[in-house]
Amino acid sequence: MPESLTESFVDGVRYEVTSTVATLTFDKPERSNAMDQPMQVRYGSLLRAADADPAVRAVVVTGRGRAFCPGADLGLLGDISNAPPTGTGEHEGFRNVLAAALVGVPVVAAINGGCAGLGFVLACAADVRFAAAGAKFTTAFSRRGLIAEYGVAKLLTELLGRGRALDLLLSGRTFTAEQALEYGLVQEVVAPELLHETAHDYARELATHSAPRSMAIMKQQLAREPGLPLEDAAREATALMLESFTRPELSEGLASWNERRPPHFLPHTTT
Repeated sequence: MPESLTESFVDGVRYEVTSTVATLTFDKPERSNAMDQPMQVRYGSLLRAADADPAVRAVVVTGRGRAFCPGADLGLLGDISNAPPTGTGEHEGFRNVLAAALVGVPVVAAINGGCAGLGFVLACAADVRFAAAGAKFTTAFSRRGLIAEYGVAKLLTELLGRGRALDLLLSGRTFTAEQALEYGLVQEVVAPELLHETAHDYARELATHSAPRSMAIMKQQLAREPGLPLEDAAREATALMLESFTRPELSEGLASWNERRPPHFLPHTTT
């Protein structure tokens, strides 16, 4: 069983665990939380560590100060344009950027401010998104001569539909949290002073009442089943359902409902 990590601050990412909820905070105020390569790697590593930690049942990702994450550090992009990376390892960097979508533990994004470019992809990869009123969003890529990075074209199309995804990617225009709610990108917009509490209350509810194994498998289903014909999706879901009948989570879920108490589900980790 992996050793639990309860608190750390490395490469601009702060990590804390309170009860069963881990919080990852982008904390690089001198760059408004803009992300460099070590910060990106640290983010992915921490999410994978949280996923492997049986004490963690939900994760909240947020930013310190006025920004969530405005994207990659633009100062580094100039260096990249002069000497583009050639190593094959560069093609696997998406595993850190998309870590929220690839791990089994549920990830809640608490978007406290500016969310652009790479930061926008990080938010789209989360499972649920809350935003502070007035927070600004932009894909930004087209206005920097870039493309839709790290699978965001797929993520955004699945979240919003092809038409709105094209609008936001092609234009690179700035839009507000209130518009993001209208588009379906975020699930709720709250006053900035309530964002932390709202996101953590939601994460604690997941951690308390939802089976970790059920949530992990449903994340896999949502990643796979929309690309399958309906009969194939139903066939795979039926096999998973029949297997779940044999698991202790079902017995505990029924017992907790009958006894009118919170469930005591077993941890579920990827290791």
